[in-house]
Amino acid sequence: ERYTKFIKERADIELSYAKQIRYHLSKKYHPKRSREDESRYTWCLAFAATLRQLNELSVQREELAENLNSQIVCELTRYTQELKTERKTHFQDGRRAQQHIEGSWKQLESSKRRFERDCKEAERAQHVSDRIDLDNKTDGEKARQTAQQKKQAAEESRKDYVTSLNQFNQDQHQHYHTLVPVIYQRIQDMEERRIERICESMRSSAEAERKVLPVVSRCLDAMMDAAEGIQPRMDTQQVVEVYKSGFDPPGDVEFEDYSATMRRSISESSYLDNRTEGRRHSRKLWPFIRKNKLLTLLSSPRQPPPPPPTSPSPGGVANSPQSPPPAAREPITQRLNDLMTSGSRTRKQCLRSLKRGGSSPADCSHLPPEQRRKKLQTRINNINQEIQREREQRDALLKMREVYERSPQMGDAGSLEPRLDEVKQSLQKLEDELRRHQVNKIYTQMHISYKHNAHTLPDGSYTEDHSAELHFKSRSSEFDDDFDDEEPLPSIGTCKSLYPFQGQNEGTLSMVEGELLSVVEEDKGDGWTRVRRNLEEEGYVPTSYIKVFLDSSAKGAMTYI
Repeated sequence: ERYTKFIKERADIELSYAKQIRYHLSKKYHPKRSREDESRYTWCLAFAATLRQLNELSVQREELAENLNSQIVCELTRYTQELKTERKTHFQDGRRAQQHIEGSWKQLESSKRRFERDCKEAERAQHVSDRIDLDNKTDGEKARQTAQQKKQAAEESRKDYVTSLNQFNQDQHQHYHTLVPVIYQRIQDMEERRIERICESMRSSAEAERKVLPVVSRCLDAMMDAAEGIQPRMDTQQVVEVYKSGFDPPGDVEFEDYSATMRRSISESSYLDNRTEGRRHSRKLWPFIRKNKLLTLLSSPRQPPPPPPTSPSPGGVANSPQSPPPAAREPITQRLNDLMTSGSRTRKQCLRSLKRGGSSPADCSHLPPEQRRKKLQTRINNINQEIQREREQRDALLKMREVYERSPQMGDAGSLEPRLDEVKQSLQKLEDELRRHQVNKIYTQMHISYKHNAHTLPDGSYTEDHSAELHFKSRSSEFDDDFDDEEPLPSIGTCKSLYPFQGQNEGTLSMVEGELLSVVEEDKGDGWTRVRRNLEEEGYVPTSYIKVFLDSSAKGAMTYI
């Protein structure tokens, strides 16, 4: 019973250990769907393989626990009951033998006491008979008869006593030399079988664990192979391929000769030109450039500016143009609430959604060229798969309609028309979307090829065809990788308002006629200019409502462009 309890607890521990491995380790650390992108890296694949082998180890431990319970615990429990029954039988035989020898002893003692009593009575009767014969001859005959009777009774008691003594001696000899030794021998045999059964159970337990060792060894070998298959260089190279932007680094900073009177032509690839052009559309060149992202996200109108008034009135609010209708843009408070209530994992997505005015653009213009090309290719592949499924469904419906037309009893062919129309419309939408993505991919590929084919000027800077460059840059937007708050952007010039403007929409700034403001960002081609009244008031105003006076560096960059 003690060993059975030990094996049962051992099986429970193995089962608990297997569950802990499976649910607290293997299942807990199994790659989630949100981290499926990591499956391309060798170290992630090795870790996933390790988790699978760990799960296999838990399966083997569960099998070991099941074998211990079924093959050992159940058998030992049944055998223990048989031992208890046999042990009880032996004890009953021993008690019966003991009772028999005790009964024989009592019979011997009883006959012995009766023989002793009869002998004493016969002796007294004989003395009485002898005394009466001397005193009175008349009563002597009666006393002699009584003495004779007592003597005969004593003789009978003597015979019974001898018989009981002989019987007890035989019973005693049989008890100590036959019955009890046989019972003890049976008990000893039973104990030997019990110990042998424990020995067999121990061997079975060890054999059950030995059976899982080859599988465990293979699992450990697989873990070692997975660890050996990790290639750090390949993983880092994949990260580079996934996240490289495709932009060219800036050229060397040229020497500025303030003693010369000639006007220096600023190279587009210089650091200064990157600073000025970055204010318009190329601030995405370096992912380490920090900027006030949240302010930009919340302030950009992303809508066409109103035309300038025909007869401006300095103080007339009724004649002042209105900002874009609020229905075209979701309330800023709702988007801020979504941003603040979202978790840290989705906050960046909320910020990107604010930047783009909703979900990511269909042309992936919010991504750098290389990532844009890969994203478009992924979307093209997915759309092709959906188109293939829709075509298969359409072909199946057409075949079914033909069958119904040939055999009207099988079904109504007209009942399939709504579903066919729905599939055709879905197929048409997918094909249109596929063409759009293919065109965007071609533009992106041309942009990347154009950037790589830029030629070098004699002074070491880079130059390109800016008409084509502006065409491609208009299709892209800024990096969305860093949303850290920082100091406001520096002013690149000033402007004077020509007409009053009521900025009633989010991201716009109201102004009065003749007001002087600082220019933060030039018009990017959408008709809006970003200005600042002070460090706290900043927003967009229609470009046609102001007159811009850029600084010398910005003017030089404009002249070069």
